Amino acid sequence: MVSTRAVIIGAGANELVAAHLLARSGWSVLVLDPHESHPDTDAGWVAPQIVRALDLNLEVRRPDPWVSVPVANGERLELWSDAARSAESIRRHSATDAARWPAFCERMALLARALESIAMAPAPDPVGEGFDAIVESLAAALRVRRLVGQGIEDLLRLVSMPVADVLDDWYESDALKGALGAAGIRHQRQGPRSGGTALNFLQQHAGCAPGVFRPAASNLRRVLAKSPGIEIRRASVARIAVAGGLAKGVVLGSGEEILANQVFSGIDPRSTLLKLVEPAWLDPEFVRTLRGIRSRGAVAQMTLALDREPGFSTLAIAPSLDYLEHAYDDAKYGRVSRQPYLEAQGEGRQVQVHVQYLNGSADAARDAVADLVVRTLDAHLPGFGGAVTGKAVLLPSDLERSFGWPDGQMHHAEPLLDQWLWMRPTPELARYRTPIDGLYLCGPALHPGGWMPGACGYHAAREALAP
Repeated sequence: MVSTRAVIIGAGANELVAAHLLARSGWSVLVLDPHESHPDTDAGWVAPQIVRALDLNLEVRRPDPWVSVPVANGERLELWSDAARSAESIRRHSATDAARWPAFCERMALLARALESIAMAPAPDPVGEGFDAIVESLAAALRVRRLVGQGIEDLLRLVSMPVADVLDDWYESDALKGALGAAGIRHQRQGPRSGGTALNFLQQHAGCAPGVFRPAASNLRRVLAKSPGIEIRRASVARIAVAGGLAKGVVLGSGEEILANQVFSGIDPRSTLLKLVEPAWLDPEFVRTLRGIRSRGAVAQMTLALDREPGFSTLAIAPSLDYLEHAYDDAKYGRVSRQPYLEAQGEGRQVQVHVQYLNGSADAARDAVADLVVRTLDAHLPGFGGAVTGKAVLLPSDLERSFGWPDGQMHHAEPLLDQWLWMRPTPELARYRTPIDGLYLCGPALHPGGWMPGACGYHAAREALAP
């Protein structure tokens, strides 16, 4: 029988950040990887606190232009890391919008910096008792107030808004609003006119230069997986062993038992607590709350092989806010979007495509989804379809099977306003601890979410290491 100080279920970026932080504090750590594969890169901002704590040297990919949108007459609206260059591109479509671009970039950057500070502080404890819990909540509010000053009202107003309303206040160009609005709906079963999508829009801006509203991608998980100090085993977990309300370790699918003082789970909260823990250890009301966590997927991923280079780095099929909203209309009724929002990244003779919106019912139509994507790209890039020599699709069920994303939802819990901060994913779990003593959650369903790889694991490890 194996014994260790901590066992961690999952080997994604969050789990490995937690593992290495614990190991650097002298803990023996065993990581159990239940998945056969992992995404090639980790999309999102890796906070400097994590880089410093683990002495990381990461490769970060930032396409430039960070997005281009096909418009009429074969032209494209291109947005660059250089805000001035973006303004020149915008000016060809709207001089008014180009004039507003610098002020918009400055304002959104200020609000995004506030979100970065919030994200790298533990979420306030809404169910905590006593003076310490009150002081902690007040300190969190003061941090935000210091960052944005009198603009705190602007931040609180903006995060609850539809991203479409924010953009309509600033701009007139459909193509510009479509390119920016797409950031507010990525990985959401919502459209740009849904409340709270402005929050997702700002989160996509975190860690980016002013005027860049797509996250970079890094090799965080791959670097951590190769770093010494922890043991990683490929194994499935059948259940978490609990005795007297305390986590005692795990039982593997093979029947092997592993004893541990603490157990960390990076898989989604419902699977952790409703499938791996005996129901008798959980309050029925808490079980009902768990079942209410929203984790609906909306995305497929597709790889296209071409007989030539695609001619773009990042291309969004998001010609207007109305286009994105109509794509969502199909999803509301359980259909694959007839005109989907696509975001394609080209490298060499391959193109990786983010496809939205889909749901689990798309499984029976794999070939139809692949053909739809190629037709849509060809409609906006004439001749593109003829260059396609191969295609592979990962539907929501494939993403769940391969990466453990419930219903294909990479955040494990949708990044919605009512699943944010101390409500992520529920108030009872907001501080990474569960009702089972010694059992922690460290996956992207926790604060701050999947838009910051490694941050959930960072907070969970620090919570466990706190006196």
